[in-house]
Amino acid sequence: MAAMMSYSVCLRESTLQFPRPNCGDYYKRRGGKWRSPQAAVIPDLHLPMRSFEVKNRTSAEDIKSLRLITAIKTPYLPDGRFDLEAYDALVNMQIVNGAEGVIVGGTTGEGQLMSWDEHIMLIGHTVNCFGSSVKVIGNTGSNSTREAIHATEQGFAVGMHAALHINPYYGKTSVEGMVSHFDCVLPMGPTIIYNVPSRTGQDIPPRVIHTLAQSPNLAGVKECVGNDRVEQYTDKGIVVWSGNDDQCHDARWNHGATGVISVTSNLLPGLMRKLMFEGKNTELNSKLLPLIDWLFREPNPIALNTALAQLGVVRPVFRLPYVPLPLAKRIEFVNLVKKIGRENFVGEKNVQVLDDDDFILISRY
Repeated sequence: MAAMMSYSVCLRESTLQFPRPNCGDYYKRRGGKWRSPQAAVIPDLHLPMRSFEVKNRTSAEDIKSLRLITAIKTPYLPDGRFDLEAYDALVNMQIVNGAEGVIVGGTTGEGQLMSWDEHIMLIGHTVNCFGSSVKVIGNTGSNSTREAIHATEQGFAVGMHAALHINPYYGKTSVEGMVSHFDCVLPMGPTIIYNVPSRTGQDIPPRVIHTLAQSPNLAGVKECVGNDRVEQYTDKGIVVWSGNDDQCHDARWNHGATGVISVTSNLLPGLMRKLMFEGKNTELNSKLLPLIDWLFREPNPIALNTALAQLGVVRPVFRLPYVPLPLAKRIEFVNLVKKIGRENFVGEKNVQVLDDDDFILISRY
């Protein structure tokens, strides 16, 4: 209390020192050379944080060492708003089971279905609740450079440790345009470049990454083209995370990848950690491949959303245009859980098939 009183007194005293404009002087000097009035400056009063400081300032080196990063799912309430209670529980399960980072509002987290206000709020919420236990990487990329700049400024302002940036999609650009786009956001803080041509319609060629690697803020690349490309970068000392869960074991142990940015770890964080940390394990990898195949038969995050609902970890609520998997595939998931072992999956409820009527589809939110 004493500290708060002292703080308020300091602010009150400093307020008295602010220069006050003299309108008469302005009119007297109209004919002379104009000079900007002195700005109101708060003296150094040891405030908790000043505008030139960035919360949770992190170096790219801190991000480069992460081996298991989960592209975290965003759960919803029946009215389509975020279910933050379920979200917090899911993030906590990742931390308890060894995930070192989370991507907030990525493809898996359905950032494409969020307003930017929702997006930044969720990044800030994640930082405030879990930022001391896990690295928070906000997806602030856009096909609009202007939007990417603004969202990234906001993301770092609310404390994210790093940004995830995709190349401009749909409205594709030239190689030079890609470099210019990324150059606009790299100076803001640690950045992971995300290459997924199946979604953007355009590959980020290696010459772009080699150019961007000159920036100290390039933490690395989430690469979805394949392990030949992964090795091409790692041979040059560029950090790479596999963006393909079905290839991540070999990427990690045969091609030099640092780790994986994973969808599957939403469901099996402990086993995915084992796959990334404990050396080659072809037996475990083979055991997980049928589940990974099931997860990606339909565009992500359709299957993941369905699976988490079946496990009782999130409510069976979908923001359109995503809809749940059909009954036959839901039955298949139940069988996969039994083969792998329910104890390895997140949550504590028994896995269920769920009826079609259990799912809620939201078009306005």
